[in-house]
Amino acid sequence: MIENIGLSIQGIWNHKLRSLLTMLGIIIGIASIIAIVSTIKGTNEQIKQQLIGAGNNVVTVQLSQGTEPFEMQYTAKPEGVPVIDEDTRTRLAHVDGAVDASLYTQRTYVDGLVYYQNTGFTGTLRGIDSHYFGVNGYNVYLGRGFSATDYDSFRKVAILDQAAADGIFPGENPLGKVIEIKQEPFTVVGVVARSSSFEPKIETMDDYYTYLGGDSGAVYIPSADWPLVAQYDEPQMVDIQAATTDDMTAVGKDAADIINANLSVKEDSNLAYSSNDVLERARNLQQLANATNQQLVWIASISLLVGGIGVMNIMLVTVTERTREIGLKKAIGARKSRILGQFLTEAAVLTSLGGVIGVLTGIGLAQVVSRVSGSPTAISAPATALAVLFSMLIGIIFGLMPAVKAANLNPIEALRRE
Repeated sequence: MIENIGLSIQGIWNHKLRSLLTMLGIIIGIASIIAIVSTIKGTNEQIKQQLIGAGNNVVTVQLSQGTEPFEMQYTAKPEGVPVIDEDTRTRLAHVDGAVDASLYTQRTYVDGLVYYQNTGFTGTLRGIDSHYFGVNGYNVYLGRGFSATDYDSFRKVAILDQAAADGIFPGENPLGKVIEIKQEPFTVVGVVARSSSFEPKIETMDDYYTYLGGDSGAVYIPSADWPLVAQYDEPQMVDIQAATTDDMTAVGKDAADIINANLSVKEDSNLAYSSNDVLERARNLQQLANATNQQLVWIASISLLVGGIGVMNIMLVTVTERTREIGLKKAIGARKSRILGQFLTEAAVLTSLGGVIGVLTGIGLAQVVSRVSGSPTAISAPATALAVLFSMLIGIIFGLMPAVKAANLNPIEALRRE
């Protein structure tokens, strides 16, 4: 085998231009496929990050009525929906694939609830537990977070995000300032910001409120103080951090099942907890993109077929050129299998070299496409290895007929041929 590979490389080097032209179809086909696959993979990763986020992998489970989220600010407290206790939260945090879980309540439109010096705040108000900032990837960059004493003593303290701090206190330090929430004074003790640089793609109003919560940002208070806003305890929302993006769907469904087991609602109420399966949305978009791009892969594969035909043609020419050599080898005892192996190896080496050059060209082409169009690319190691193996397979398949022809030559007639 080693000897055959050496002879093959020597033959390719002796006919450099002819070999290059023969490999051209393979190079173009492999390069096109690698570039398309890299673009597909990069686009799919971008879809995941735009819809799901980078690093947090948080899935939200909330009370829904039918297909619509149940809005507490517009309706009375639903019957048969108990408050989620700490034991249940712990169970949710230990669901397979989960890292931690947080319970919170919120009002998306709080105009008239939050004031500072008679100026209303129109962002989001949330009553959060001690796990919320960790689950959602927030860091305190000014002041402090909520302490255990804040919850135990029902302290009226608040934390703002950057947007709320800039909107309520433009150009001022918000720490120590007092805002009014439901006519109750709350002292600002901290400001938080997301720890990641994730910038979600906002395409719908659901995306807008999921990721931004309004232009004015959010105000956070301890969950223990929420009855001051709502006048009673109410069903919470749950944010669960999954270990990986791929765990989000299963984690959300398992968590919803655990919470729904504690409900005692009427059958016609259509009330149930459900997860906002953004991973499923990402998969749907990825499938749509893949369906289009796979057609391009099949089109690019046509050039591989053309390249294979070119390999067959040049190997037939090679057999004709080396007829006397084949006759001489057979005359001194070379078996058919030896002749067959030699020419199959030469065809496989030829197309494998084309495959390697095609992979490198495809990677470069993918980078060029990325820079010109602004679309991301991600090189797939399995795809590159498969491309080289596939190109070798093409050499074996299309080189088989010329190799068989060479192996079946009559040595006497081969030696007589000029």
